[in-house]
Amino acid sequence: MMISPDYCLVMARYNAWQNRQMKHAFEALDEAQLGKDRKAFFGSILGTANHLLWGDMIWMSRFAGTARPEGGITESPTLTASRGEWEIARFRTDAEILLWAERLRAVDLAGELSWYSGAVGRNVSKPMALCVTHMFNHQTHHRGQVHAMLTAAGVAAPVSDLAFMPEEGPWL
Repeated sequence: MMISPDYCLVMARYNAWQNRQMKHAFEALDEAQLGKDRKAFFGSILGTANHLLWGDMIWMSRFAGTARPEGGITESPTLTASRGEWEIARFRTDAEILLWAERLRAVDLAGELSWYSGAVGRNVSKPMALCVTHMFNHQTHHRGQVHAMLTAAGVAAPVSDLAFMPEEGPWL
């Protein structure tokens, strides 16, 4: 699998742009609406946004040595208790992802990444490039779920087309 540092930087910018738009969409809902069980895999809009944040944090802890999030996948929907807490943690994590991507070199994407996976209950080793690609794919997947829940709640969901991402920041 061939990905490049440039690809990672574009995807890090896309991630931050999408999350900034998601933050603005969340402002149309009160805390009860954000936390309402919508029968999604991670329950609510906030639960799904928290899981996505948790996933980014766990991958960045593996890629860049940043702090691991508390708990495992089953606890991920409760990572933050409110929109305000989520916004702060999301902003910090997006900044970490952008900084990591800006410093990335091709050699950093080579070789294997090994870690203990709580999801499968064992040590895992996979190509680094595959793991990085998975992180960005995971973001897109769960933002799609949030997009659907926002639409169902009557909120204008953000533009998500990568081709329409602004070429200039601010990314955060």
